[in-house]
Amino acid sequence: MKLSLLYFARLRETLGVESEQLDSEAANVAELLAELRQRGQVWTLELAADKVFRVAVNQEIAGLDTPLADGDEVAVFPPVTGG
Repeated sequence: MKLSLLYFARLRETLGVESEQLDSEAANVAELLAELRQRGQVWTLELAADKVFRVAVNQEIAGLDTPLADGDEVAVFPPVTGG
């Protein structure tokens, strides 16, 4: 299936990519993150389980068990605070 991935703030800068189209067989967010970590180096470090970041699927905050479907938009971003 095709997914649209978006990366924001420090993740965009550290991973060196703002967005991408990805062909993936991931059934849920956890599998997608595991797939991205397999890219190695900075991907493994920045998307590690002990790092703080959020994932949204189609602009809704998602959990690791959130299912993915063809055409979904997946955003990965660090938590932000406002003032």
